[in-house]
Amino acid sequence: MQMYVDTMENQNQNNDEEYTPKPSSKQSNVLQLWGNERTMNLNPLILTNIQSSHYFKVNLYELKTYHEVVDEIYYKVTHLEPWEKGSRRTSGQTGMCGGVRGVGAGGIVSTAYCLLYKLFTLKLTRKQLNGLITHCDSPYIRALGFMYIRYVLPPAQLLDWYEPYLDDEEVRTYRN
Repeated sequence: MQMYVDTMENQNQNNDEEYTPKPSSKQSNVLQLWGNERTMNLNPLILTNIQSSHYFKVNLYELKTYHEVVDEIYYKVTHLEPWEKGSRRTSGQTGMCGGVRGVGAGGIVSTAYCLLYKLFTLKLTRKQLNGLITHCDSPYIRALGFMYIRYVLPPAQLLDWYEPYLDDEEVRTYRN
């Protein structure tokens, strides 16, 4: 009997020493967020305009899946600036408030920034984010993926995500 107990103890010790839990594929698919998990690190004026915009509150509220949002980006995004062209009043402003850096009086927030924030509310996975930055149908889908990385992920990870694309020589044909 003692030999059986000694054998079991040795097996348990060996199992304890050799066992190292590996992260499940689900855990490795989770992205580590950085900064403010409520504001997505957006400029407060931009965030306020997104959250109060009719497009975000009504149209984007109806979109529940990653694929629906990607389709919306494909059909609706035509530029990546934070404000719709001609919607900002910058007359009389000087310095950084003069429209140079995207701060100041604001205006109508762009479709791109509304969709970027919608992606944030979906809490993208690593696989979904890779899907955005490798998407071949629209430069805007890829660009919003890279913007998501810039706003949401820890700064120490930026180069890991961006580096494979820095010398990207692939010529792509996109719709206008």
